[in-house]
Amino acid sequence: MNEKEVEILIVEDNPDDAELAIRALKKSHLANNVIHLIDGAEAIDFLLGLGKYEGRDINNIPKVILLDLKMPKVNGLEVLMRIKSESHTKSIPVVILTSSAEDPDIKRSYELGANSYIVKPVEFNNFAKIISDLGMYWLVINKI
Repeated sequence: MNEKEVEILIVEDNPDDAELAIRALKKSHLANNVIHLIDGAEAIDFLLGLGKYEGRDINNIPKVILLDLKMPKVNGLEVLMRIKSESHTKSIPVVILTSSAEDPDIKRSYELGANSYIVKPVEFNNFAKIISDLGMYWLVINKI
């Protein structure tokens, strides 16, 4: 496992959406150290140094997490709850990036500590712009 500083952690089970996000970040020169994980269980293992990530320096935390809600194994709300309940991860900004525009998902995400909730645009250029803007805000403009 590469121990360079993790800047963006993308937790997304759809490989096409993950690839589009990574491509948009690279185009904006914001993808120096992006890690893509495919489900919520892997995200928890990564952040807590469990399973195949045992021995990873868990103090090497992402500057921001882009988290999908609808995923296999462990859904995004469960991952968010776990992130915000652990002392070393609770301050990580978490942006929900999902296709769900359902009010209960939005409300519950904010109740659990999400920093932002964004519905994925269907159109590629709009999706790329949102990802680029997110990266710029959380990595450059926002002070942690």
